[in-house]
Amino acid sequence: MRRLLFALLVLVALPTWADEPRALSWQEMIPADAPAEIPNMQPLHDLSNMADALSAEAAPAAKQDLPDAPVVPQLDGQHIRLPGYIVPLEVSEEGRTTEFLLVPYFGACIHVPPPPSNQIVHVKSEIGVKLEELYQPYWIEGQMQVKPSTSELADAGYQMDAEKIYAYELPE
Repeated sequence: MRRLLFALLVLVALPTWADEPRALSWQEMIPADAPAEIPNMQPLHDLSNMADALSAEAAPAAKQDLPDAPVVPQLDGQHIRLPGYIVPLEVSEEGRTTEFLLVPYFGACIHVPPPPSNQIVHVKSEIGVKLEELYQPYWIEGQMQVKPSTSELADAGYQMDAEKIYAYELPE
């Protein structure tokens, strides 16, 4: 009887375990045999003259260093969760970001040249997220698609339809 109860418990709990997204790191999105990527990390704008900051913000976007960086095909279809920063592409009438680029560091695509395309995920979300502070990192959960996309800010090597979006909290 104990074995039967244990087997039933495992069968009932298994879908919960199977549905847990795999935590993915940004490094895992670069193929192991890819050449070393050395992105140009110089700031897009020279803000040394703060009096002219508004015209600096209106400067043209920086050129992406590696718009066709190699991707990891095995990630296609995997249910993952990935931490990163949101760069808004579309904002709904309610003020929610429903389409954005997820990038590994703050300011990517805005104040510095965009990272390589294999370090950018183009995310769409029906619900979206209200961005109170752009420096807040988020966890994004969903099914990864190894599929390139192009936006006015950068080329992405991956796409995802977000199932969950929540603030990244450091463990205590």
